[in-house]
Amino acid sequence: MKSRARSGGGDSRLSVRKTKVEKDPNKPKRPPTTFFVFMEEFRKDYKEKHPNVKQVSVIGKAGGDMWKSLSDAEKAPYVSKAEKLKVEYTKKMDAYNNKQSGGGPTLSGDSDKSKSEVNDGDEEGDE
Repeated sequence: MKSRARSGGGDSRLSVRKTKVEKDPNKPKRPPTTFFVFMEEFRKDYKEKHPNVKQVSVIGKAGGDMWKSLSDAEKAPYVSKAEKLKVEYTKKMDAYNNKQSGGGPTLSGDSDKSKSEVNDGDEEGDE
């Protein structure tokens, strides 16, 4: 009985994957969180001090421990940088959404002008 339930669940997952919409490559990426802004700098410093450590998990664990030990004042530069990146992202998303909603030509390639010209031509023939 359990195997039937599992196979039925597997089929539904396959159908979901088939209908999954592909992501737009032009869509702006989300900005990094404050922690990830910190980790960019931390990784560089950690690799300079510990050149033999190649494991990502070790570096991530050390970065997490360091982040927890920082005070709010020490985190402030990372917070401000993350906020700046978020503002830039918001501007890019606004521009992206305006472009998608009708700032550019339609998906079929027809402009609004050509549509009105076609409609005008139809009306003239009907009169």
